[in-house]
Formats: sequence, structure tokens, C-alpha cells
Amino acid sequence: MNASSDGLSIGILSKQTGCNIETIRYYEKAGLLPIPARSPAGYRRYGNTHFRRLTFIRRARALGFSIEEVRTLLKLADERKRPCAEVRVVAGAHLKDVQAKIVDLRAMERVLRKTVAKCASGRSPGCPLIESLSRENPGNPSRLTASHPS
Repeated sequence: MNASSDGLSIGILSKQTGCNIETIRYYEKAGLLPIPARSPAGYRRYGNTHFRRLTFIRRARALGFSIEEVRTLLKLADERKRPCAEVRVVAGAHLKDVQAKIVDLRAMERVLRKTVAKCASGRSPGCPLIESLSRENPGNPSRLTASHPS
């Protein structure tokens, strides 16, 4: 971070971290980022602590942690005397969520692959994908089916 002695403007912090200005303001309102000092003209001035914390938040969000999980991780990071085991619990729960999403995504991939294969020639008057999306699966209306009525 290349901060002057009076800190960074929100625009510079945004550019240096790749975080949208409105997102920075949101993180402040959500209590994830401390409220920055203000310049004599009333502009926000961000320091190295803001830069590091915003980087932490962005990396955690990129890994799919929810805002509440990020809040918990930040609290644990702020209280360094707390054992790593507590961080492990949060990360372990998130890992289970990610693994469940992967299972769901693989199922979606199989259904889409089968449906797209039925459209391979693109010459059929009916479109199996449109028909599949339009049809309700009586067993579970929220699930797609790759079957095509004959």
C-alpha cells in the first residue's frame, strides 16, 4: 500500500484492492471495516489497517464465506489469543457447504449434458431443453430432468 501520511482516499483504496467503492461503504456499514478517519474537508481517509482488513474480507468472500462467517473470522483474527480450533470449526462448516454445492453442481452438469446432447443436431422442431425447463417433474418440481417425452 502506498499511503501518504494522511491515508488513502476511498477511490485509491478501491483501485489498490480491486474492491468497488460501494462495497467498501457496505463493509463499513456492516461493521466489517472500521469507520475511517475524515480529512479536514470531510473525506474518508483509510490506513494500512483498512487495507489489510479489506484484503482479508475480499479473500474470504472469494472463497465463498458468507458475510456472517467473515464477521466471525475477523473477530477470531482480532482476538489472536483464541485458538485456531475455532477458526477450523468455521472453515470446516464452510467446507461442508462447498462440498454439498459441488455435488449439486455435478448433478446439474449431468442433466444439462444429457439435455444438450439431445439438441446436438439442432434440426429437431422441438427443443428438448426448452421442453425440459417447461415441464414440471411430479416427484420434485425444483429438479430438472433430462428425460424427453417420446
